[in-house]
Amino acid sequence: MPHDAAVSSVSSRLKLLALFAVFLLPMAVAWGMVEWRLGIPEGRIAHGQLTPDLPALEDWPLAEVAKQGEDDWVLAFDCPADCDAQADRWWRLHRALGRDAHRISRLRLGGSGEVLPGAAAAAWTEAAAWRSPGRLWVFDPDGRAVLAYAPDVETAQVLEDLELLLERNPESPMARLHAE
Repeated sequence: MPHDAAVSSVSSRLKLLALFAVFLLPMAVAWGMVEWRLGIPEGRIAHGQLTPDLPALEDWPLAEVAKQGEDDWVLAFDCPADCDAQADRWWRLHRALGRDAHRISRLRLGGSGEVLPGAAAAAWTEAAAWRSPGRLWVFDPDGRAVLAYAPDVETAQVLEDLELLLERNPESPMARLHAE
């Protein structure tokens, strides 16, 4: 009988140690990761180019800049003379945002022809140093340029960045009431 009691005591102690390990081991591993910077990703980088030096949209040499909602992000693309395919591409991206599509306004800069539904057009009044035909810019609700994309960027990359921006900058709960 004493042998059974000793085995039971060892078994109980092993169970207790296993329980401590279950709770303390993750904290020790996390502390080690933070202390020695092991296994921590360097961070996510946007697919577009960050543009902190560009002036606010209201300071761009454009005529009649308009967006649909006061708190909208703006997706502005510099349209060369013939940009129907590009305009359609950004229209489709806008639709792909689904329930967050109402938080984005599209703005075609330059170009001619009919503007697609849900977009506004603005004409350049003079050439800007940063102007680049085919380039796409993303502006925050305050009109600051956040990201710029080259004409050959993949649409999926822009969509991924926009979804992340909208997720990290949630809509104010009062925004829908204010709009009504």
